Amino acid sequence: MCESSTLTYCVSLSELKAKDGLLSESVVVLQGGEQTQRYCTDADVLFRQEFFFHWTSGVTEPDCYGAVHVDSGKSILFVPRLPESYDGRSDSSDVLSSSLQIAHVLSDLKPAVLLTLVCICPSCLDPSQLDRPPVRVRKEGSLFDMGREYYCDTSDITCSFPANGKFTADQRAIYEAVLKSCRTVMAAIKPDVCVECVKWTDMHRLADKGHLEELVKIGILHGSMEDMIKVHLGPVFMPHGLGHLLGIDMHNMGGYPEGVERINEPGLMNLLMGRLVQERMVLTVEPGIYFINHLLYQALVNPAQSCFINNQVLARFSGFGGVRVEKNITVTADGIELLTCVPRTVEEIEAFTADSAKPFSPVINSEKF
Repeated sequence: MCESSTLTYCVSLSELKAKDGLLSESVVVLQGGEQTQRYCTDADVLFRQEFFFHWTSGVTEPDCYGAVHVDSGKSILFVPRLPESYDGRSDSSDVLSSSLQIAHVLSDLKPAVLLTLVCICPSCLDPSQLDRPPVRVRKEGSLFDMGREYYCDTSDITCSFPANGKFTADQRAIYEAVLKSCRTVMAAIKPDVCVECVKWTDMHRLADKGHLEELVKIGILHGSMEDMIKVHLGPVFMPHGLGHLLGIDMHNMGGYPEGVERINEPGLMNLLMGRLVQERMVLTVEPGIYFINHLLYQALVNPAQSCFINNQVLARFSGFGGVRVEKNITVTADGIELLTCVPRTVEEIEAFTADSAKPFSPVINSEKF
């Protein structure tokens, strides 16, 4: 909740007070627009504020309420409490209370830019960006969650890269840790393994374990791998699920058919599929390592988890954000078919950003994926 002068500025209280029959201490309550999803999916519809609420407040965030005390003219803006899994760096109360300034900034953006960028926002773990691009310049890193539709069949491809085209040592270390995890998972679905014996939950655990191993090498973590897994340290850095079914919906249905129960553990509870991997499935593989302040704070005040964390090294990653690498695959009788062809290695990304006009051609090396 934050106080604001904007509602008072926009509402003609003098006319309201002059109305016959208005009781003393009256309060005007205003409801803003609600965020909705596309039919029966979890994909957000592009949000646009309810007209009258925007006229009276200038607020563009969804799910807000406003109240105006008629006698005093005091106004209050009620903003929703966001899930703990989000980064938490949404617009502050001070920014929201200056909503006329927000409107001015938005008016300087070209509509085409807004429509072009809106598709990337739900991936950013930033609640202020669920429906529109941030009004700021990306200086250090960007994560784009991109996909195209073809006759309603979807794709879902997350790419992470430094905005200036060059990885720092820390960015490279985290990026390559995630890329290694992604390749490890895909290699686990291979011809000499019974495909229908591969549990997707085990693939999630495999990615988690890989992240912990790499974070130990980087110096952020130390200690017994088995003990870190027992206290669920992996989900502190990868709170989302490894991947999901892909089809006519981006998060396709069928991940938990009758008889398959969701595992109520950190990380795994957010996994969108709990089935055995089967031939002809189309899946996303999208491990990631994030540094989310709220989750890190919870781990640091939890003795069972904090004993594994090197605070001095972790401090280097304050404000780092996160890295996710997402690939689309089809499961075949022989293993998998990779459907994604974008720059993935550090060398490919740096070469492509240095000369984006040049058609991308994957670097040929010994790595299959």
